[in-house]
Amino acid sequence: MNMNIKVAIFEDNKLIREALQTIINGSPGFVCTGSFVNVNQVLADIHFSQPDVVLMDIEMPGLNGIEATKIIREEFPEIKVLIQTVFNDSDKIFNALCAGASGYILKTDSPTRQLEAIKEVFAGGGAMSTSIAQKVMGFFVRKNVILVQPEDTDFDLSTREKEILSLVVDGHNYRDIAEKTFISYETVRTHIKHIYKKLHVASKAEAILKAIQQGLK
Repeated sequence: MNMNIKVAIFEDNKLIREALQTIINGSPGFVCTGSFVNVNQVLADIHFSQPDVVLMDIEMPGLNGIEATKIIREEFPEIKVLIQTVFNDSDKIFNALCAGASGYILKTDSPTRQLEAIKEVFAGGGAMSTSIAQKVMGFFVRKNVILVQPEDTDFDLSTREKEILSLVVDGHNYRDIAEKTFISYETVRTHIKHIYKKLHVASKAEAILKAIQQGLK
């Protein structure tokens, strides 16, 4: 039996909120279980909608999306939060990822890309558009966050795993990686799970940071 991915939307713009709801409910494998104009009652709304993935707007009146992400991740660690915004701003991206967001996409991304991002974070991956990944790296470099001395190890990554990690760092999504390496989407997912395990990381953002810090890229 194929279960739908349950998605809750937090978005104060009525047009965007309704468009997202229509896209999600109109796509096989997805169902919108709740749609909310703000995050002021975020815990009650999550209890009500029971989502697998939350699509979170970053700027809303009252409580903002980053604060709400932190609350959700503390109370419901199994729920994935996908931050969605018009702000292509590295500080906000960094703060959202630090708050526990699983991914970050722009509202200008196509509906197909948005659905793919929901699927990626649901499957345990991290969704991040290329421009976002580059900005995150820029943020780390600018703030001199990369201060960790490289460990004298390559984490026992295979040649294929190093190749895939390199593509992840460059901002490619699972589908792109599958096409570039001539392997299936599922195989890419399996490789990425192994990479996370070997690097001792739990998200795409951590994997990217560790790869840069340890000179694996």
